Parts: sequence; C-alpha cells; structure tokens
Amino acid sequence: MNKINKVIKRIFDIICSTLGLIFLSPLLIIITILIKMGSDGPIFFKQIRVGENEKEFLILKFRTMVVDAEKLGKQITIGNDNRITKIGLFLRKYKLDELPQLINVFKGEMSLVGPRPEVPRYVRLYTEEQRKVLNIKPGITDLASLRYRDENDLLGDKQDPEDFYINTVMPDKLALNLEYIEKRNIIFDIYIIIKTIVKCI
Repeated sequence: MNKINKVIKRIFDIICSTLGLIFLSPLLIIITILIKMGSDGPIFFKQIRVGENEKEFLILKFRTMVVDAEKLGKQITIGNDNRITKIGLFLRKYKLDELPQLINVFKGEMSLVGPRPEVPRYVRLYTEEQRKVLNIKPGITDLASLRYRDENDLLGDKQDPEDFYINTVMPDKLALNLEYIEKRNIIFDIYIIIKTIVKCI
C-alpha cells in the first residue's frame, strides 16, 4: 500500500470512528449501564495486544466476563464459558463488546479493517512469514473475523481448545491476514465492513 492509500485509509478511519462514536453514543451509554447493573467491576476490559511494528497497546472492549477472568482461565474463550456474565453473552453474540475499539481506531492504534491483534504470548509463536501481519495496523474486523464468527462455539467442542486454536485456527487466521495484505485497498475494506455488519445483524 503506497503512502497516498495509507493517508486515505487513515482519514477514512478517523471519519468513521468519530461518526461511529457520536451516533452510537446512546447505545454505548445503555450498554455501560447494563454492565454496571449486571456485575461488579469496570466497564471496560483492557488487554495488551501486539500492534503495528510489534508495538504493544491496550485494546478496549466492553467487559463481558467477571473481574480477573484471565486469572481464572485461559486467554481464549470457549463455548459457554462460565466466566461470561449474562449481559456479556448478549454483547458477544452481536459483537457489541468490540465497539470501544473505535477509540483505538481514533487514536491510531488500530484501523477499522486489518489483522485482529493477538496477545504477546501467541505472537511469540508466529513464524517469520506470519510476522508480516505485524507490518500493518491491526483492525476491528478482517477476513478471519468473518470466517470465525462463531469461534467460541468451535473451540468449545474441542478436547484441548488452546492446542486447536494454536495449531489450527491461528495459522488459518494468519493465512487470511496475509491474503488481506496482498489485496487491501479502501474498496476491499468497505466490502469487509459491510460483510461484518451483515453477519452481526
């Protein structure tokens, strides 16, 4: 992607994230209230992820699990994970927990479309070829998000979910991310955004 396309993509991200935060603010407020009413703890879940050029940042999500959930289980969520709150189940079903990442996009840590950012632990397992996904900004959605829309349920059926994720799901996701890098342009991004919205409805 040349410099002009990068500038266009950044402008597109700023405009869309700003408009999204403004127009979705009533929904964001309602979700905030429901989270506080449903369980004790913070509104947001913050987690270290690896971004562009391997720079770490804090990704934002609406909290869908009990406090300190990562200390009570693995960094992946599977099936009907008992750490998930009641409102969390609803938010996850319609991907509403991802909406705070519009803030990450506005700040320039993420893009609307790009490889989903991983936690450092899993990034350390990447091959040299797979690490190419770290050359661009991570995104809220991507080709892998479309294919693995029901990832939690998929992992919930496996005897060793983490092993299946590391050795089967993650390599396939990274292959899709590398495919995106080869095809990416603003039209392709809009296509992925539309497909994502349709799948979430």
